[in-house]
Amino acid sequence: MLHHLNFKHLRYFLVVAQEGTIARAAEALAITPQTISGQIKLLEDNLETALFRKQGRQLVLTTAGEQARDYAEQIFAMGEALQNQLKNPGESRRPFNVGIADVLPKLVSYRLLEPVIELDDPVRLQCREGTMETLLADLAAHRVDMVLTDRPVDSTFPVRAYNHLLGECSLSLFAAPSLAACYAENFPNSLNGAPLLMPTDDTVIGASLMKWLHSQHLHPQVVVECVDHALLGTFGQAGSGIFCGPAAMEEAIEQQFNVQTLGRINSIRERFYAISLERRIRHPAVLAVISNARLVLEQEKNTGEDTGQEVLPSI
Repeated sequence: MLHHLNFKHLRYFLVVAQEGTIARAAEALAITPQTISGQIKLLEDNLETALFRKQGRQLVLTTAGEQARDYAEQIFAMGEALQNQLKNPGESRRPFNVGIADVLPKLVSYRLLEPVIELDDPVRLQCREGTMETLLADLAAHRVDMVLTDRPVDSTFPVRAYNHLLGECSLSLFAAPSLAACYAENFPNSLNGAPLLMPTDDTVIGASLMKWLHSQHLHPQVVVECVDHALLGTFGQAGSGIFCGPAAMEEAIEQQFNVQTLGRINSIRERFYAISLERRIRHPAVLAVISNARLVLEQEKNTGEDTGQEVLPSI
């Protein structure tokens, strides 16, 4: 039967996990190795599972140990945050940790998160980028409060998480003025043979764009493939090729990269999701992101399919 968690045991466990050996942990804590060994044995008995296994002279975390370490780090980090808040109530802000999938355009991430820093109850926004798989693991371990991504989590994810559709918009293509002068006329047929900067085909938008090109019997010259939309925009700004971006961000992309919009592909819809462990959102920062998303992502005007004479959205 599980007993109440002893935080002294948990602290000793965390230091051993960080130091790798009981001897080094004992030196760091200024106590005897025998004391640490006894305390960890009590913790393992309480949790009814082994937290370490021996590998040579080192102690290596078991799977359960890795999970316990993640929770222990959060517990003591929250304790330190509580102390800081009570000592400096006017200076400390509650952290809001967001995982941002590396496939998400930076402008979209910024626009979605912008209202968070304006909350009445101020938070300290902490962002980390990575693959969706890495960020979902962080979500499961409570290292992030929310994950922003372009695809929903599926039922194979071992922890129950909930998809919150933030909105969707069509896809626009952009080019530096010198290229736009050559390829804007007769869009999208002008893309045949044009230099193209592509998201990789293992991304949602990259696969969608490639499928659309094939359906239109268009064969551009792919000169760069990259996950990072900002890097593709930088190549596009230099005149290396035509690149894509969310239609709801047309004006912002034009200003940031000094490019022009060639046209929209309305049949490709980019979708954006917030993934959380809450079915019913209560976190005020997550609520701010979700309520702001519709304004950010659905401002494009209704226009004809795949033409170069689109009216720019007002952002």
